[in-house]
Amino acid sequence: MRGRPSLPNRAKSARLLLLMQPFSKALQCSLVASLALPLWAQDLAPRAYVITPVSSNAATFTYCFYDGGVNFNGAVPVTNATGTFSVPVFSLYHSFSFFGRSANILGALPYGVGYFQGELNEQHRQIYRSGLMDFALRVSVNLKGGPAMEPAAFAKWKQKVLLGVSLKIIAPTGQYDPTKVINWGINRWAFKPEFGYSQRWANWVLDGYAGVWFYTTNPAAPGTGSKPQTEDPIGSLEGHLSYDFKPGTWASLDGNFWWGGLTRLSGIQNLDTKQVGSRLGGTFAWRYAKHQSLKFSYSGGTFSRFGGNYNNVAVAWQYSWMGTPKLKK
Repeated sequence: MRGRPSLPNRAKSARLLLLMQPFSKALQCSLVASLALPLWAQDLAPRAYVITPVSSNAATFTYCFYDGGVNFNGAVPVTNATGTFSVPVFSLYHSFSFFGRSANILGALPYGVGYFQGELNEQHRQIYRSGLMDFALRVSVNLKGGPAMEPAAFAKWKQKVLLGVSLKIIAPTGQYDPTKVINWGINRWAFKPEFGYSQRWANWVLDGYAGVWFYTTNPAAPGTGSKPQTEDPIGSLEGHLSYDFKPGTWASLDGNFWWGGLTRLSGIQNLDTKQVGSRLGGTFAWRYAKHQSLKFSYSGGTFSRFGGNYNNVAVAWQYSWMGTPKLKK
């Protein structure tokens, strides 16, 4: 168990807490806003592969607000569907050494509350939903440029080029009823392997990610009762250009592009469900105290071929610390 830094190292540890970026991606909300909708491919999360010292920790509370179009994977004939909903998310982050490379794990549990409306069988319908959403987990490992470092070594380290890989997992733990059209859970597993790149030039940081979402079969698609539904993989590309104003305070321009996700209900392909879309947004992070920071973000759809063209505003509060508390005997 790691305890508090010794007296000679406490000054360095305090400086580290200011140097480190807000740890988690805050999951950028869209990762975990399940709602049985393919929002995951629309993540916008700058600095996801920037490393931290071994035994860095963070607890984050994020509030996300969504307004705009939604889709139902073609399971039911809903048209002109829109939603206005909120998603508070609690997440925990921890960094560690993995065979000498910097690695981290991030878990998040969201809760959804909102109203949805659309036309079903030529009748206008409106409904309210509130409930737990699916649990999300992300594990990331650095491949180049980011060895696992203790706080003293990390304080002297300067980022150049970072290459890393990650795996996101969505577990079907959310509220789900196959007889209902709107659900907070997705009733299937989802996995996203991703490759990440990050490079720094003085105060500028450029990030780029490439990944693919894979889905297991939903044995009972929403609104159908018991019909199984499958979905093709969704490929995604993501990029960010950010600037440091001071340690822990930065702003970024964010964008992405995704494609794929063709669905089949009981083996019958629905060509109208193929997704092609893009989003643009911005993020501002502000470290206002030794252990605390705030992050603000906005994103909107530039175009979307099949549903999901919505606006998203998010605010995240984060508390970060080094090591683990030393237990007194």
